[in-house]
Amino acid sequence: MTIADLVIEKLRHLPAGKQQEVLSYVESLSNEKRTNENLLSLEGIWADLGFNITAEDIAEARREMWGNFPRDIS
Repeated sequence: MTIADLVIEKLRHLPAGKQQEVLSYVESLSNEKRTNENLLSLEGIWADLGFNITAEDIAEARREMWGNFPRDIS
């Protein structure tokens, strides 16, 4: 018997209110997992916005930022 089968069997013996609590808890676990996955990569933040940032884009931004570093301030 799988874990899912065991959970379903136990769930069937709970009253409706407790079943709803279990459902809410499982949904919160799913949302937490999705949030953690998105935090691991910035790609998750803008995945639905159609941005495509390449390694070359990042390298160019770095060259622009650090191009004249260190500079003589005297």
